[in-house]
Amino acid sequence: MIAEFLNSPRWLDVENWPLSWTIGGTNWFPLLESIHVIAAAMVVGSILWVDLRLLGLAATRYPISTLNRELVPWTWGAFSVATITGLGMFITRAASHVLNPAFQWKIVLLVLAGINMTYFHFRIFKHIERWDGVAATPAQLKIVGSLSLFLWAGVMLAGRWVGHIV
Repeated sequence: MIAEFLNSPRWLDVENWPLSWTIGGTNWFPLLESIHVIAAAMVVGSILWVDLRLLGLAATRYPISTLNRELVPWTWGAFSVATITGLGMFITRAASHVLNPAFQWKIVLLVLAGINMTYFHFRIFKHIERWDGVAATPAQLKIVGSLSLFLWAGVMLAGRWVGHIV
């Protein structure tokens, strides 16, 4: 079933959209790629501060809820831009990207990072007032923060390799 999805001729149809040809055959591709890299750096940079706070390694004077409230909107904005620009680049070589191991790893790690973030925001964050003001955070927060750092580093590394594995 997965093999059928990955090898579907529909991916070639996506590559033949007029928009795909416009992006792939003009200066739009390097522009999208540049914006994508900047947006991805903003995503990871904003998440980094929250994760380092969860680990008790940085910004320990700031409540976790304050950092989260101030940085998460930036994260979502940058993630939206990264998603749009990423899709723009993807459609230019959809058939080869879906078979690219680096792209596959990037998508898997993105999903896992999303699950980790969802767990944090909908399970742990409900009770954040317990740890909001303490510098030394409990193991549960450290695990979530460490896992987030690991997953996002993997997303960035896999993304970097997408263009180098053909």
